[in-house]
Amino acid sequence: MSILIFIIVLAILIFVHELGHFIFAKKTGMLVEEFAIGFPPRIFSKQKGETQYSIGIIPLGGYCKILGEDYDEDEAESSKKDLNYKRRFTNQPKINQALVLVAGVTFNFLLAWLLFSVAFMSGMPVSASQFENKVVQDASLVLLDVLPDSPAEKAGLKVGDIILSLISGEEGVQDISNIEIPTGFIVSTGENEIEILYKRGEEILLTKLTPQKDLVKEGSVAIGVSFDVIGTIELGFVEAFWEGLKMTGSLIKLITISLSLFIWGIFTGTSSLAQISGPVGIVSMVGSAFDFGFVYLMTFVALISVNLGVINLIPIPALDGGRLLFLGIETIKGSPIKPRVVNTLNFLGFALLMILMLIVTVSDVFKLF
Repeated sequence: MSILIFIIVLAILIFVHELGHFIFAKKTGMLVEEFAIGFPPRIFSKQKGETQYSIGIIPLGGYCKILGEDYDEDEAESSKKDLNYKRRFTNQPKINQALVLVAGVTFNFLLAWLLFSVAFMSGMPVSASQFENKVVQDASLVLLDVLPDSPAEKAGLKVGDIILSLISGEEGVQDISNIEIPTGFIVSTGENEIEILYKRGEEILLTKLTPQKDLVKEGSVAIGVSFDVIGTIELGFVEAFWEGLKMTGSLIKLITISLSLFIWGIFTGTSSLAQISGPVGIVSMVGSAFDFGFVYLMTFVALISVNLGVINLIPIPALDGGRLLFLGIETIKGSPIKPRVVNTLNFLGFALLMILMLIVTVSDVFKLF
């Protein structure tokens, strides 16, 4: 089931991205030869007007094939007398080329905005601290992270568990309206045993653990978790779209910063494969999001859509960002880059991405075990 949902999600993301390229290519007068979801062999293909519409059997990509997009010097010279010569991608004004290249990423961001907005109207899971002036329904203290080999992990606590109460001796905490209350209680118990009543799915469970000193902060005790008060909030149409826009913008900024730090960490040796996931890892996450509910799945797809958009802007050949870089260089130097150079760099960029994908996939498989 998770794999099927993943394929559907991937198809939607690819369709939206390529639709951006397609619409702007058409609007700027370029000749779109083929619009395809999935890679060949084709299981469906239909010619409508000047464009062929296809569905490929391999659901791991898609493309919008524009005449002259893959610049070939011999082909360009031989087609100068062709009626469609001016409609070639590389013969269009630089601003039109840039608009087509950026359109795919823009549509990914717009999709994220739409999904977040619909989620806010349907009942969005949010941190109560972010919406203090709004009515947050069904607020619960939810575990967001559990440190490996911590007292919490050894006691069987997992991400997503809902903490109902904390008891140590004759004192206890059931008020979870503010995360400072349970945090302060854990610190105040010192290294005395704590009973934790929690909910996992429909099951109510009880576990015991002893806080560990110097686990997170020197001189202080902790159980090795991070948690937040999570509830749902429903907004009206206008407010939902405003909050959806703000969330999309915040995520674009956050992911851009995180990705930049990750790339910098590659060169400084501080980045780890544990920080990223490939198709195998995403399949698992999509399944988990679906299990939580459709709204969770929508927000997860929105998050992936923003990630896809930001990654596509990285100036690596074979990505939209790399092609924008070539376009900028051509604009500055006032002449096209030699086709042989462009093709070689695109091949190297594509090979690098495939190698990275293989490494990440292997890493994901190891994580499963």
